[in-house]
Amino acid sequence: MTFGTMLTTMGEGMLRTILIFVLTLVGSLPLGMVIALLRQSKNGIVSGIIKIYISIMRGTPLMLQLLVWYFGPYYLFGAQIRNWRFPAIILGFVLNYAAYFAEIYRSGIESMPVGQYEAAQVLGYTKSQTFFRIILPQVIKRILPSVTNEVITLVKDTSLAFTLAYQEVFSLAKQISASQTSFTPFVIAGVFYFVANYAVAYGMERIEKAFSYYR
Repeated sequence: MTFGTMLTTMGEGMLRTILIFVLTLVGSLPLGMVIALLRQSKNGIVSGIIKIYISIMRGTPLMLQLLVWYFGPYYLFGAQIRNWRFPAIILGFVLNYAAYFAEIYRSGIESMPVGQYEAAQVLGYTKSQTFFRIILPQVIKRILPSVTNEVITLVKDTSLAFTLAYQEVFSLAKQISASQTSFTPFVIAGVFYFVANYAVAYGMERIEKAFSYYR
């Protein structure tokens, strides 16, 4: 296999990796906010269920969760779902990362001074107006460093899709390296992850600067 062919083949894997990354963020960021708000619910049953969910997602390996989502429907219910591999991967990643983002959101929300809620109430703001117009913008600014760390971790965690034999960049690097007895595929994969993480860090830094007026 020539270097050009190797690069083209791994390029397809890179696109699949990017797709996992993007879909996970699109699903887990808003879901994490919903989970964080439910976690703070005054209903003990709701908050208790959410606590258990977060504990399971954060307390077990993502690799294990991917296997459960992929093989669970068949082993538990005998269901054979066609083309289930990719949806199982996205479902596993989204639910896992939503739990982490939920805790980040919760820490940011709980760090806000009570006085801001009281001041908003005096000014006649409703609870939803207070949250979306006053609290949320400040929360986003405070949690951006933590969110950045999770997003960078996500870039690297996409390699766990190889658990379900999905042909992303890491899986292809292993296969090509084994068949060609070459270390080059790992170098290519390493460069891809480095560039991707650099792009994420740069993008998040720009976002932080955009929110700097809240200081």
